[in-house]
Amino acid sequence: MARYFNGKEVELLAPAGTFEIFKKVIVANCDAVYFGGPSLNMRLMRKGYNFSLEEITEAARIAHELGKKVYVTVNNLLNEDELDEAKEYLRFLDGTGVDALIVQDYAVLTLIKEMGLKLSVHSSVMMNVHNIEMVRALQEMGVTRVVTSREMDLDTAQLLHETTGMELEYFVHGDMCSVHGANCYYSSLVFGMSSNRGKCLKPCRWDYRVKKDGNVYPAEYPLAVKDMFMYEHIPELIHSGITSFKIEGRMRDADFVLMLVKAYGDAIDRYIDDPVGFKRNLDTKLLYDNRKRDFSTGYAFGRPGLSNINRRYEGTGKFYSTGKVFSTPTEERELSAGRMDAIREKLAVVGRPQQPGLAHGELSVHVNNVAQAKAALDAGADHIYLSGDVFEPDRPFTKAEIKELAAIKGAAKLYLCLPRMMTELHFEIYDGLLSGERLPIDGIMVTNLGAIRKFASKGYPMIGDFNLNVYNRLSADMYRKLGVGRLTASMELPLNDLAALLANDSGPLEAIVHGSPAIMYMEHDLYENAETYQAIAEEDNHYVDNSILVLKTDKGENPVYRDVHGRCHLTLSKELCLLPAVKELAEAGLSVFRIEGLTYSPEQLAAIVRAYKAALTNPQTAVEQFEHLAPVYAGYTLGALQFDGGRASGAAGSAPEAGAGESSGAKADTVGSPQ
Repeated sequence: MARYFNGKEVELLAPAGTFEIFKKVIVANCDAVYFGGPSLNMRLMRKGYNFSLEEITEAARIAHELGKKVYVTVNNLLNEDELDEAKEYLRFLDGTGVDALIVQDYAVLTLIKEMGLKLSVHSSVMMNVHNIEMVRALQEMGVTRVVTSREMDLDTAQLLHETTGMELEYFVHGDMCSVHGANCYYSSLVFGMSSNRGKCLKPCRWDYRVKKDGNVYPAEYPLAVKDMFMYEHIPELIHSGITSFKIEGRMRDADFVLMLVKAYGDAIDRYIDDPVGFKRNLDTKLLYDNRKRDFSTGYAFGRPGLSNINRRYEGTGKFYSTGKVFSTPTEERELSAGRMDAIREKLAVVGRPQQPGLAHGELSVHVNNVAQAKAALDAGADHIYLSGDVFEPDRPFTKAEIKELAAIKGAAKLYLCLPRMMTELHFEIYDGLLSGERLPIDGIMVTNLGAIRKFASKGYPMIGDFNLNVYNRLSADMYRKLGVGRLTASMELPLNDLAALLANDSGPLEAIVHGSPAIMYMEHDLYENAETYQAIAEEDNHYVDNSILVLKTDKGENPVYRDVHGRCHLTLSKELCLLPAVKELAEAGLSVFRIEGLTYSPEQLAAIVRAYKAALTNPQTAVEQFEHLAPVYAGYTLGALQFDGGRASGAAGSAPEAGAGESSGAKADTVGSPQ
């Protein structure tokens, strides 16, 4: 029987990594259990974990006999090769009677609809749902529950629930990430191990030093967050409209999960029975004494700052079980001639469907200020993107500046970008701007599903940014049907997956080919935190101004920029550079080549734009242009194209694939993002 308080359903949702654990947990004091099957989920790296097909069917039967529910995680991003497997797997799941799937990739929603399946869908935390418009869009797609973004406070959750009526699922205990869901690309670009495909090697758990203004601070683990701990806040969760109280822990053993279920289940029951006399901290000491990391309430009651940072040894780059190091600071790979030859060879055989009138080989530049925009235009850029997450000390683009740039852009096109994460206030602000006098722009860059729903009717063409995480043709088609004209491929596509996407998707595609893009996007304010430390040394930054905060290891320095919304963007220490492959990318059908120019001086940016423009105009000169271009930062890297890629449903426990015969220098284990 379901639990209710004042007519509100309250579900305690427990994890299970194996069928043996499930059989113990399902009879404990929980209402539902979630688990993964043999493929397409974000916990495939540990041998012996996840359910077989037969075990999924049996788990559903057992749960339903007990009046409980089971949810299956099908929460990976899917590459082209996995779409047929997904069809077969979804058809099987449709016949098992499982109560819902937890999904990240919009391709799964498309397949369920096309195949006429009756599966219920919950949006994974990796969909990063964080505003009313996103919830409404998902309702229109048939999603029945949203797992909220990790940075969502309870006031926002209450607003979303009361406005839309959507069921909300909220993490109440366990491992969290310091980065917005599906907005961390660090593991992909350094190890070829995608966090959005369940293979994260957690560079957020490395030991960093913080440098700013010439001072070095002993921050230790400035990105390693504590475990979520909402045990003492059952009343606030229920009051906020949270339906499902979710415990993280599919990699935990049965005894640990049972302890959490017993404590949280008992607390919920005690509150329902006697809300006035409810004792909040009855089992706090038990949970604290058995913790894996220290505890925090995360973002439930606002930005937590340093109180969210973990100092306890588990969760700081070591195995959960043994304490052995699983991931150590690793240098970003240098661009190598051998790997570049492999990239050219692979792209040369891509046979992409061509559409009449589809532009190829155009150049776009993402800029942070007017001076950069003018420099890019003078150097021959075809598209200018005015950032929606402007890095300090620059300020957001004003209407006057937009008009100034529109007057001088000539044949180039000008786009206004939206912030990557949009609060309800952001929607009000941009609605006011885009509903007023017609802006002299050629379109807007959209960054989330809610923005597409809200602004599609404003009459401005829409370009999809890279954080929409387009990994396959079906998700691309979904966005295009919603009105997005051109899409940016996911930045973490390894070589084989990028080639497959180019070969199978017939619409216009863009890719980031140069710059120091943000590989971590977080609410966590490193600048504010740095002010609380005592400096232990003096040392200048090597590649950026001392006013820019950097995270330093013995393998390099990663600059961190704070934007005008107070969010932090950790960038590569090297520069992404695909200039030598311009010819092959153009011939493979890439429509637009993007330069992430936010961190360059106008002069540096102009030189980069001129080199790419010359290479696109005469592709035979691409290598020559590369040889004359000097890196601004610590060197050049190929990013995710250093790696050939692998299947989300591949062998559990496999090591990172290191293209061109190189070793990644990292091990795989039970790490990953919450579902």
